[in-house]
Amino acid sequence: MSITSDTVTEVFKGQIGRTYKDSTPWWPEVKGPKADSPNILVILFDDLGFGSLGCYGGDAETPNIDRLAQGGLRYNNFHTTALCSPTRASLLTGRDHHAVGMSIIANADSGFPSKRGAIRHNAGTLADMLAPEGYNSYAVGKWHLAPADQMSAVGPFDHWPLGRGFNKFYGFLEALTDQFRPSLVRDNQHIEPPRTPEEGYTLNEDLADNACKFLTDHASLAPNKPFFMYYALGAMHSPHQAPQDYLDKYKGRFDEGWDVARERRLARQIEMGIAPEGTKLVPRNEGVEPWDSLSDDQKRVYCKFEEAYAAFLDHSDTELGRVFDHLDKLGKLDNTIIFLMSDNGASQEGQIHGSTSTTFYENMDAESFDYNLERIDQIGTMYAKNNYPIGWAQVENTPLRRYKQNTHAGGVQDPLIVHWPRGLKETGIRNQFHHVMDIVPTILEVIDTEAPARIKGIPQMNIHGTSMKYSFDDAAAPTRKHAQIFEMFGHRAIWHDGWKAVAYHKRYSDYDEDQWELYHVAEDFSESTDLAQQEPERLNKLVELWWAEAGRYDVLPLDDRGFAERRAMSRPREESPRIQQEFVFYPGMTNIPGGASPFTMDRSYELAARVRVPEGGEGVIAACGGLCGGYTLYVKDGRIIHEYNYYQSMHRVEGDVPPGGAWIDILYKFDKTGIRQGKGTLFLNGQQAGEIALPETYRYFMDWEGFSLGRDAGSPVSPVYEGRQGFAFTGEIDRVRVTLGNDIAGPNDYESQD
Repeated sequence: MSITSDTVTEVFKGQIGRTYKDSTPWWPEVKGPKADSPNILVILFDDLGFGSLGCYGGDAETPNIDRLAQGGLRYNNFHTTALCSPTRASLLTGRDHHAVGMSIIANADSGFPSKRGAIRHNAGTLADMLAPEGYNSYAVGKWHLAPADQMSAVGPFDHWPLGRGFNKFYGFLEALTDQFRPSLVRDNQHIEPPRTPEEGYTLNEDLADNACKFLTDHASLAPNKPFFMYYALGAMHSPHQAPQDYLDKYKGRFDEGWDVARERRLARQIEMGIAPEGTKLVPRNEGVEPWDSLSDDQKRVYCKFEEAYAAFLDHSDTELGRVFDHLDKLGKLDNTIIFLMSDNGASQEGQIHGSTSTTFYENMDAESFDYNLERIDQIGTMYAKNNYPIGWAQVENTPLRRYKQNTHAGGVQDPLIVHWPRGLKETGIRNQFHHVMDIVPTILEVIDTEAPARIKGIPQMNIHGTSMKYSFDDAAAPTRKHAQIFEMFGHRAIWHDGWKAVAYHKRYSDYDEDQWELYHVAEDFSESTDLAQQEPERLNKLVELWWAEAGRYDVLPLDDRGFAERRAMSRPREESPRIQQEFVFYPGMTNIPGGASPFTMDRSYELAARVRVPEGGEGVIAACGGLCGGYTLYVKDGRIIHEYNYYQSMHRVEGDVPPGGAWIDILYKFDKTGIRQGKGTLFLNGQQAGEIALPETYRYFMDWEGFSLGRDAGSPVSPVYEGRQGFAFTGEIDRVRVTLGNDIAGPNDYESQD
């Protein structure tokens, strides 16, 4: 007999009579894991350069990771996609990132199949693939694979970790978060950090705590089941923040500058065997000045940025070490295969002078040197969201050319460590060419299974990667990869049989004017010698192969617009909050991530609140953004205040709290008077209380922190209430309404202004 539901047809092999006494029971066979199936731990760093780890020649102290490398394998010819979300998409699916819909970050849908900003459901994740094999799957840390406008408390949730096959999740959904005051999610629920930064909280420690908790529960309650843990740190993406004792540890360590640091780092890499004998340092990237040409103030500020980076990496290693020790304590380390890697090369997003605010880059702006000099003592702390200058980014990519976002080696060639005491017969260095899409087929071969043809009833696309398992026990084995294509923001590259053709694309220029370079990377590790003039026929064949592979993996159309433009100009889905004109928020509402918050940038809008303020009442009524930029409406010292934080320059308008304790109708109106400028007016009970001119406002972005009601949930938008931990409103909120105007600027307006 068959029993049919909406999803399953089960053939019952027992016998059903009138009662259980004359019936025969039967239970379907439950597939369990294969005997001795290894546990799987994939550790993904963010923006970690090829030469950052101690075991890859770096200057920061990473003893726990170095110990992992000493007992395992280090790959020096491993590649990623040049950007975070695309690498994560390839890592978790075993497929090309364009083919699964993730050409750049998950914050934009450009209207083309390869540019949806989400992984297609016909490209299941490794968690989906391992479930039928008896694995429990846990995700910890950064996700960044869900569309930004789907990250609020009402979802939809099908692109959150639990919607993509994981059983549990603890971490953050966006591209980055503050290390002291992060935007956290547990499973499908936004939550508050368990402690304050004043109480010693850091995200690194919190992620390690939760990873250990997941592992403890698993070992205690499902000791015979294997696990898959995907552990994606926020490090080493900006902001580079660390506890003060780690910052103090690295004071003065980099005073000799980036030129000396690169030379020493390459020497160590050659001595270790990470870089072959004869490897050359490529010239300084464009915009990187000789260290000796810098002023004393420049050297002082730039060194402070690199000290913060090293401190952050050291702290990350310490917390990872706790996880490794915990695995060992649980008796699981020996049969856990660990892959530790980065998602792309070191970041160029700190630009020439470094950055103390992520908001500048996201608006296609850059801080002046003097701006950073004023904030030098805040670098690395909770009071800045910093990223180092490109001179240090090139050091972290030693000995390679260019950075994250680029398809030269500095963007796509990254460290990979494999550790598996029970499964590896050898340790050492491996130089076979491989790509992040190869991790999934490697794991599937290790556990002796194949990717399922269907997941949740959906036919699956083929796996694109090539298993690396053959290299585990044979250092001399030739690579089994045939070719590998790269594309990011119009930058292009193709690797084939030890040769690489690569084109750096200048944004908004004609693609036909791109100059293709040619490197024999089998002999030229750092891409130091361009052979395009000597080998034009070989170059032409590789360029033709690029176009063929681009068609195969759905890469086209090429798009060289940046993050901010593609986020701002993408068309949201019909139910997206990004197309709403009016929002009404009620007290008790969960904080809204930035991508799902009312989009007030460069348009007229109204912020209206109906509140009651008791005698001596104070606190934040509504806030959006964080210390690097945003707006806040709050009550303090008998005044109702609206502040607009423009690159930490505060624009304030205020009025007296009306007496009597009755309901107060507050209205802040921003009337746009030109591109990125306007007038802010505050009304209290219909009467104008104040007015302020805003000569400049943000183009695309305020801060990665979103909208909160009744408190300022993340870092404070206003320094007035810094240290008040949210500065919760002590009065009563009836509701808050945000109404958006239709005068938002388009790309042509910006082009004419620029």
